Amino acid sequence: MNKPHPLHGPNRLKLGVFSTNADGGLAITDVPERWAASWQDNLTAAQIADRAGLEFMLPIARWRGFGGRNKVREWSFETFTWAAALAVATEQIGLFMTVHVPLVHPLYAAKALATVDHISQGRAGLNIVCGWNPKEFGMFGMPLVEKGYDQAAEWIEILEKLYASAEPLDYQGTYYRLKEAVSRPASLQVPRPVTMNAAFGGPGRDFAAARCDYLFTTFSEMSDAGKHVADISERADKAGRNVGVYTVAHVVCRPTMEEAQAYYARYAVDMADHEAVDAHMAGKKEFSQSHDPHAYDRYRQRFAGGAGTYPLIGTPETIAADMAAIAGHGYQGIALSFVNYTQELPYFCDHVLPILKQAGLRE
Repeated sequence: MNKPHPLHGPNRLKLGVFSTNADGGLAITDVPERWAASWQDNLTAAQIADRAGLEFMLPIARWRGFGGRNKVREWSFETFTWAAALAVATEQIGLFMTVHVPLVHPLYAAKALATVDHISQGRAGLNIVCGWNPKEFGMFGMPLVEKGYDQAAEWIEILEKLYASAEPLDYQGTYYRLKEAVSRPASLQVPRPVTMNAAFGGPGRDFAAARCDYLFTTFSEMSDAGKHVADISERADKAGRNVGVYTVAHVVCRPTMEEAQAYYARYAVDMADHEAVDAHMAGKKEFSQSHDPHAYDRYRQRFAGGAGTYPLIGTPETIAADMAAIAGHGYQGIALSFVNYTQELPYFCDHVLPILKQAGLRE
Protein backbone atom coordinates (compact mmCIF):
# COMPACT_ATOMS: atom_id res chain seq x y z
CA MET A 1 0.00 0.00 0.00
CA ASN A 2 1.36 3.42 -0.92
CA LYS A 3 2.19 5.97 1.76
CA PRO A 4 0.28 9.28 1.83
CA HIS A 5 1.73 11.97 -0.42
CA PRO A 6 4.46 13.96 1.42
CA LEU A 7 2.27 17.08 1.30
CA HIS A 8 -0.19 15.18 3.48
CA GLY A 9 2.53 14.38 6.02
CA PRO A 10 2.68 15.43 9.68
CA ASN A 11 4.91 18.51 9.53
CA ARG A 12 2.97 21.72 10.18
CA LEU A 13 5.25 23.67 7.81
CA LYS A 14 6.10 21.76 4.63
CA LEU A 15 9.30 22.71 2.80
CA GLY A 16 10.45 22.19 -0.75
CA VAL A 17 13.03 23.19 -3.32
CA PHE A 18 11.98 25.40 -6.21
CA SER A 19 13.30 25.86 -9.77
CA THR A 20 16.36 23.61 -9.77
CA ASN A 21 15.44 22.49 -13.29
CA ALA A 22 16.30 25.91 -14.79
CA ASP A 23 19.68 27.59 -15.05
CA GLY A 24 20.13 30.24 -12.36
CA GLY A 25 17.27 28.79 -10.33
CA LEU A 26 15.38 31.98 -9.51
CA ALA A 27 18.49 34.18 -9.27
CA ILE A 28 19.32 36.48 -12.19
CA THR A 29 23.01 36.99 -11.53
CA ASP A 30 26.49 36.83 -13.01
CA VAL A 31 28.30 35.30 -10.02
CA PRO A 32 30.49 32.37 -11.12
CA GLU A 33 28.77 29.98 -8.72
CA ARG A 34 25.32 30.65 -10.28
CA TRP A 35 23.24 27.51 -10.73
CA ALA A 36 24.10 25.69 -13.96
CA ALA A 37 21.17 23.27 -13.65
CA SER A 38 23.04 20.33 -15.15
CA TRP A 39 21.39 16.97 -14.71
CA GLN A 40 23.95 16.02 -12.07
CA ASP A 41 23.19 19.29 -10.25
CA ASN A 42 19.49 18.44 -10.21
CA LEU A 43 20.10 14.88 -9.08
CA THR A 44 22.40 15.96 -6.24
CA ALA A 45 20.04 18.68 -5.03
CA ALA A 46 17.06 16.31 -5.06
CA GLN A 47 18.92 13.68 -3.08
CA ILE A 48 20.08 16.26 -0.50
CA ALA A 49 16.49 17.42 -0.05
CA ASP A 50 15.21 13.83 0.05
CA ARG A 51 17.66 12.77 2.76
CA ALA A 52 16.86 15.88 4.81
CA GLY A 53 13.16 15.03 4.81
CA LEU A 54 11.94 17.98 2.74
CA GLU A 55 8.51 17.38 1.27
CA PHE A 56 8.75 18.39 -2.38
CA MET A 57 10.68 19.40 -5.46
CA LEU A 58 8.83 21.97 -7.59
CA PRO A 59 10.14 22.89 -11.08
CA ILE A 60 9.28 25.88 -13.23
CA ALA A 61 7.94 25.45 -16.77
CA ARG A 62 10.03 27.58 -19.11
CA TRP A 63 10.34 27.34 -22.88
CA ARG A 64 12.22 30.58 -23.49
CA GLY A 65 14.65 32.61 -21.41
CA PHE A 66 14.84 36.30 -20.54
CA GLY A 67 18.03 37.17 -22.38
CA GLY A 68 20.87 39.06 -20.76
CA ARG A 69 24.47 37.95 -20.76
CA ASN A 70 23.52 34.50 -19.50
CA LYS A 71 20.34 33.97 -21.56
CA VAL A 72 18.82 33.32 -18.16
CA ARG A 73 16.47 30.32 -17.89
CA GLU A 74 16.82 29.46 -21.54
CA TRP A 75 18.30 26.19 -20.28
CA SER A 76 15.62 24.25 -18.44
CA PHE A 77 14.54 20.62 -18.20
CA GLU A 78 11.01 19.59 -19.23
CA THR A 79 9.14 18.77 -16.08
CA PHE A 80 7.44 15.40 -16.78
CA THR A 81 10.67 13.68 -17.78
CA TRP A 82 12.60 15.53 -15.06
CA ALA A 83 10.21 14.24 -12.37
CA ALA A 84 10.20 10.70 -13.76
CA ALA A 85 13.96 10.47 -13.59
CA LEU A 86 14.16 11.94 -10.08
CA ALA A 87 11.46 9.52 -8.92
CA VAL A 88 13.85 6.62 -9.47
CA ALA A 89 16.70 8.37 -7.66
CA THR A 90 14.78 9.45 -4.52
CA GLU A 91 12.81 7.66 -1.82
CA GLN A 92 10.34 9.95 -0.04
CA ILE A 93 10.18 13.44 -1.52
CA GLY A 94 7.19 14.63 -3.57
CA LEU A 95 7.92 15.41 -7.22
CA PHE A 96 5.86 18.04 -8.98
CA MET A 97 5.40 18.66 -12.66
CA THR A 98 4.57 22.21 -13.79
CA VAL A 99 2.35 22.28 -16.87
CA HIS A 100 1.21 25.09 -19.15
CA VAL A 101 -2.41 24.07 -19.76
CA PRO A 102 -2.75 25.57 -23.28
CA LEU A 103 0.45 23.89 -24.47
CA VAL A 104 -0.13 20.33 -23.19
CA HIS A 105 -3.20 18.28 -24.14
CA PRO A 106 -5.00 16.77 -21.12
CA LEU A 107 -4.94 13.28 -22.61
CA TYR A 108 -1.15 13.39 -22.84
CA ALA A 109 -0.89 14.97 -19.39
CA ALA A 110 -3.06 12.24 -17.85
CA LYS A 111 -0.83 9.52 -19.26
CA ALA A 112 2.45 11.22 -18.32
CA LEU A 113 1.29 12.20 -14.83
CA ALA A 114 0.08 8.68 -14.04
CA THR A 115 3.37 7.29 -15.28
CA VAL A 116 5.33 9.44 -12.81
CA ASP A 117 2.90 8.56 -10.03
CA HIS A 118 3.53 4.85 -10.59
CA ILE A 119 7.31 5.28 -10.87
CA SER A 120 7.38 7.28 -7.63
CA GLN A 121 4.84 5.04 -5.84
CA GLY A 122 2.39 7.87 -5.27
CA ARG A 123 4.71 10.86 -4.88
CA ALA A 124 3.70 12.78 -8.03
CA GLY A 125 2.21 16.28 -7.92
CA LEU A 126 0.85 18.63 -10.56
CA ASN A 127 1.38 22.40 -10.64
CA ILE A 128 -1.18 23.81 -13.06
CA VAL A 129 -0.36 27.12 -14.76
CA CYS A 130 -1.88 28.88 -17.75
CA GLY A 131 1.13 30.91 -18.88
CA TRP A 132 1.81 34.62 -19.18
CA ASN A 133 4.70 35.00 -21.64
CA PRO A 134 3.54 35.74 -25.22
CA LYS A 135 7.01 35.02 -26.65
CA GLU A 136 6.86 31.49 -25.29
CA PHE A 137 3.42 30.94 -26.77
CA GLY A 138 4.67 32.39 -30.05
CA MET A 139 7.24 29.63 -30.22
CA PHE A 140 4.30 27.23 -30.47
CA GLY A 141 2.50 29.44 -32.97
CA MET A 142 -0.19 30.18 -30.38
CA PRO A 143 -1.58 33.35 -28.82
CA LEU A 144 -2.09 33.70 -25.09
CA VAL A 145 -5.46 32.28 -24.13
CA GLU A 146 -7.81 35.07 -23.05
CA LYS A 147 -9.65 32.99 -20.45
CA GLY A 148 -6.94 30.54 -19.55
CA TYR A 149 -8.55 29.32 -16.36
CA ASP A 150 -11.79 28.47 -18.15
CA GLN A 151 -9.67 26.21 -20.31
CA ALA A 152 -7.88 24.88 -17.23
CA ALA A 153 -11.21 23.89 -15.67
CA GLU A 154 -12.01 21.72 -18.71
CA TRP A 155 -8.45 20.39 -18.74
CA ILE A 156 -8.46 19.12 -15.16
CA GLU A 157 -12.03 17.84 -15.51
CA ILE A 158 -10.95 15.70 -18.46
CA LEU A 159 -7.93 14.38 -16.58
CA GLU A 160 -10.03 13.37 -13.58
CA LYS A 161 -12.71 11.76 -15.76
CA LEU A 162 -10.08 9.78 -17.67
CA TYR A 163 -8.78 8.32 -14.41
CA ALA A 164 -12.26 7.59 -13.06
CA SER A 165 -13.87 6.14 -16.18
CA ALA A 166 -13.85 2.42 -16.83
CA GLU A 167 -15.18 3.07 -20.32
CA PRO A 168 -13.91 5.24 -23.21
CA LEU A 169 -14.70 8.90 -22.65
CA ASP A 170 -16.48 11.28 -25.00
CA TYR A 171 -16.11 14.94 -24.09
CA GLN A 172 -17.55 18.03 -25.78
CA GLY A 173 -16.38 21.32 -24.32
CA THR A 174 -15.43 24.81 -25.42
CA TYR A 175 -11.72 24.00 -25.60
CA TYR A 176 -11.56 20.22 -25.97
CA ARG A 177 -13.42 17.55 -27.88
CA LEU A 178 -12.47 13.96 -27.16
CA LYS A 179 -13.91 10.81 -28.73
CA GLU A 180 -13.62 7.43 -27.02
CA ALA A 181 -10.60 8.58 -25.04
CA VAL A 182 -8.90 6.24 -22.58
CA SER A 183 -5.87 6.65 -20.32
CA ARG A 184 -4.56 3.65 -18.41
CA PRO A 185 -3.09 3.22 -15.95
CA ALA A 186 -4.86 5.76 -13.78
CA SER A 187 -2.77 7.47 -11.13
CA LEU A 188 -2.14 5.66 -7.86
CA GLN A 189 -3.44 8.70 -6.00
CA VAL A 190 -7.22 8.99 -6.10
CA PRO A 191 -8.96 10.82 -7.69
CA ARG A 192 -5.70 12.20 -9.12
CA PRO A 193 -2.28 13.32 -7.84
CA VAL A 194 -1.96 16.30 -5.54
CA THR A 195 -2.58 19.55 -7.44
CA MET A 196 -1.28 23.05 -6.96
CA ASN A 197 -2.02 26.24 -8.86
CA ALA A 198 0.38 29.18 -8.99
CA ALA A 199 -2.00 32.13 -9.20
CA PHE A 200 -2.16 35.70 -7.93
CA GLY A 201 -5.10 37.16 -9.87
CA GLY A 202 -8.77 36.56 -9.18
CA PRO A 203 -9.55 34.07 -11.99
CA GLY A 204 -6.59 31.88 -11.05
CA ARG A 205 -7.50 31.91 -7.38
CA ASP A 206 -11.11 31.04 -8.17
CA PHE A 207 -9.82 28.09 -10.20
CA ALA A 208 -7.56 26.99 -7.35
CA ALA A 209 -10.43 27.31 -4.88
CA ALA A 210 -12.70 25.17 -7.05
CA ARG A 211 -10.34 22.57 -8.49
CA CYS A 212 -6.95 22.33 -6.70
CA ASP A 213 -5.60 21.16 -3.36
CA TYR A 214 -3.20 24.05 -2.84
CA LEU A 215 -2.61 27.63 -3.99
CA PHE A 216 0.98 28.70 -4.58
CA THR A 217 1.30 32.48 -4.22
CA THR A 218 3.65 35.35 -3.40
CA PHE A 219 3.53 38.30 -1.03
CA SER A 220 5.70 41.41 -0.74
CA GLU A 221 5.46 42.38 2.93
CA MET A 222 5.25 40.07 5.91
CA SER A 223 2.49 42.28 7.26
CA ASP A 224 0.43 41.53 4.13
CA ALA A 225 1.09 37.79 4.05
CA GLY A 226 -2.07 36.84 5.85
CA LYS A 227 -4.42 38.65 3.47
CA HIS A 228 -3.60 36.18 0.68
CA VAL A 229 -4.45 33.23 2.93
CA ALA A 230 -7.71 34.92 3.93
CA ASP A 231 -8.54 35.59 0.28
CA ILE A 232 -8.15 32.01 -0.90
CA SER A 233 -9.89 30.69 2.22
CA GLU A 234 -12.91 32.86 1.45
CA ARG A 235 -12.98 31.70 -2.17
CA ALA A 236 -12.60 28.05 -1.12
CA ASP A 237 -15.39 28.38 1.47
CA LYS A 238 -17.74 29.58 -1.26
CA ALA A 239 -16.81 26.52 -3.30
CA GLY A 240 -17.36 24.25 -0.32
CA ARG A 241 -13.73 23.18 -0.26
CA ASN A 242 -10.56 23.46 1.85
CA VAL A 243 -7.48 24.71 -0.04
CA GLY A 244 -4.03 25.04 1.52
CA VAL A 245 -1.70 27.93 0.73
CA TYR A 246 2.02 27.78 -0.06
CA THR A 247 4.49 30.55 -0.84
CA VAL A 248 8.01 30.87 -2.24
CA ALA A 249 11.17 32.55 -0.94
CA HIS A 250 14.80 32.99 -1.95
CA VAL A 251 17.32 32.17 0.75
CA VAL A 252 20.75 33.35 1.82
CA CYS A 253 21.59 31.59 5.08
CA ARG A 254 24.96 32.33 6.69
CA PRO A 255 26.50 32.15 10.18
CA THR A 256 26.18 35.95 10.62
CA MET A 257 23.73 38.55 9.36
CA GLU A 258 26.61 40.57 7.94
CA GLU A 259 27.78 37.66 5.79
CA ALA A 260 24.26 37.02 4.53
CA GLN A 261 23.55 40.65 3.65
CA ALA A 262 26.95 41.06 1.97
CA TYR A 263 26.38 38.03 -0.23
CA TYR A 264 22.85 39.14 -1.10
CA ALA A 265 24.21 42.52 -2.20
CA ARG A 266 26.98 40.85 -4.18
CA TYR A 267 24.86 38.52 -6.25
CA ALA A 268 21.61 40.49 -6.51
CA VAL A 269 22.95 44.06 -6.83
CA ASP A 270 26.63 44.26 -7.71
CA MET A 271 26.64 41.25 -10.04
CA ALA A 272 23.01 41.11 -11.13
CA ASP A 273 22.38 40.45 -14.82
CA HIS A 274 20.61 43.78 -15.20
CA GLU A 275 19.55 43.31 -18.82
CA ALA A 276 17.78 40.06 -17.96
CA VAL A 277 16.29 41.57 -14.79
CA ASP A 278 14.81 44.40 -16.87
CA ALA A 279 13.33 41.96 -19.40
CA HIS A 280 11.92 39.71 -16.71
CA MET A 281 10.33 42.55 -14.74
CA ALA A 282 8.87 44.19 -17.84
CA GLY A 283 7.29 40.97 -19.05
CA LYS A 284 5.88 40.06 -15.65
CA LYS A 285 4.52 43.56 -15.10
CA GLU A 286 2.73 43.67 -18.45
CA PHE A 287 1.42 40.13 -18.79
CA SER A 288 1.45 38.43 -15.39
CA GLN A 289 -0.47 38.97 -12.16
CA SER A 290 2.04 37.13 -10.02
CA HIS A 291 3.07 39.96 -7.66
CA ASP A 292 1.70 42.91 -5.75
CA PRO A 293 1.74 45.88 -8.20
CA HIS A 294 4.11 47.97 -6.06
CA ALA A 295 6.69 45.16 -5.93
CA TYR A 296 8.04 46.11 -9.37
CA ASP A 297 8.91 49.62 -8.20
CA ARG A 298 10.21 48.84 -4.72
CA TYR A 299 12.01 45.54 -4.98
CA ARG A 300 14.35 45.32 -7.93
CA GLN A 301 16.88 43.45 -5.77
CA ARG A 302 14.29 40.79 -5.08
CA PHE A 303 13.75 40.21 -8.80
CA ALA A 304 17.48 39.75 -9.31
CA GLY A 305 17.72 37.72 -6.13
CA GLY A 306 14.74 35.45 -6.61
CA ALA A 307 12.24 36.48 -9.31
CA GLY A 308 10.47 38.90 -6.98
CA THR A 309 9.81 36.37 -4.22
CA TYR A 310 10.12 37.06 -0.50
CA PRO A 311 13.74 37.18 0.78
CA LEU A 312 14.88 35.03 3.68
CA ILE A 313 18.28 36.62 4.33
CA GLY A 314 20.16 36.10 7.56
CA THR A 315 21.30 33.59 10.13
CA PRO A 316 19.65 30.23 10.76
CA GLU A 317 17.90 31.79 13.75
CA THR A 318 16.50 34.82 11.93
CA ILE A 319 15.44 32.77 8.91
CA ALA A 320 13.69 30.23 11.14
CA ALA A 321 11.91 33.11 12.89
CA ASP A 322 10.72 34.49 9.54
CA MET A 323 9.53 31.05 8.47
CA ALA A 324 7.65 30.67 11.75
CA ALA A 325 6.00 34.04 11.09
CA ILE A 326 4.95 32.85 7.60
CA ALA A 327 3.45 29.72 9.13
CA GLY A 328 1.71 31.92 11.70
CA HIS A 329 -0.04 33.74 8.87
CA GLY A 330 -1.57 30.43 7.79
CA TYR A 331 0.82 29.19 5.11
CA GLN A 332 1.24 25.44 5.06
CA GLY A 333 4.50 25.38 3.14
CA ILE A 334 7.35 27.29 1.53
CA ALA A 335 9.25 26.54 -1.67
CA LEU A 336 12.88 27.65 -1.39
CA SER A 337 15.44 28.80 -3.94
CA PHE A 338 19.19 29.37 -3.55
CA VAL A 339 21.95 30.78 -5.75
CA ASN A 340 23.56 27.33 -5.70
CA TYR A 341 21.42 24.58 -4.23
CA THR A 342 24.06 21.92 -3.75
CA GLN A 343 26.41 24.35 -2.01
CA GLU A 344 23.83 26.06 0.21
CA LEU A 345 21.04 23.56 0.88
CA PRO A 346 23.10 21.34 3.23
CA TYR A 347 23.90 24.26 5.55
CA PHE A 348 20.26 25.32 5.56
CA CYS A 349 19.06 21.81 6.37
CA ASP A 350 21.67 21.25 9.06
CA HIS A 351 21.08 24.54 10.87
CA VAL A 352 17.52 25.75 10.16
CA LEU A 353 15.55 22.50 10.31
CA PRO A 354 16.51 21.74 13.94
CA ILE A 355 15.26 25.20 14.99
CA LEU A 356 11.97 24.64 13.17
CA LYS A 357 11.69 21.30 14.94
CA GLN A 358 12.20 22.96 18.32
CA ALA A 359 9.50 25.46 17.39
CA GLY A 360 7.04 22.64 16.74
CA LEU A 361 6.82 23.33 13.00
CA ARG A 362 8.50 20.09 11.94
CA GLU A 363 8.83 16.66 13.51
